[in-house]
Amino acid sequence: MDNEKVYKMEFAKIYPLLVNKAVRKGRSKEEVDEIICWLTGYKPEDLERMASTSVNYEEFFNSAPEMNENRKRIKGVVCGIRVEDIKEPLMQEIRYLDKLIDELAKGKKLDKILRIRE
Repeated sequence: MDNEKVYKMEFAKIYPLLVNKAVRKGRSKEEVDEIICWLTGYKPEDLERMASTSVNYEEFFNSAPEMNENRKRIKGVVCGIRVEDIKEPLMQEIRYLDKLIDELAKGKKLDKILRIRE
């Protein structure tokens, strides 16, 4: 899938997929929300509002109040590509979120996912 198609996908369609991935593995919607809020600076109520509109992924990330500076500590592979090697800034932000949700689904503790003790 090319980047433009990903950028134009509605956040309202992606968000439930992220939540479902975590819930299927015994995690909670609240943990997903905490991760997204940590990464983007959105408040939980802002996140709920964005999930009920037609905002696309590009707008969601470009409108983020404050991307967490610790996101640069996120390393690893998503979709066969190392997130730290992605050159396109917006795609890297999207893959950071994917990596965090993957870690949650794999049972990693939230404080480790949020790079609190690194």
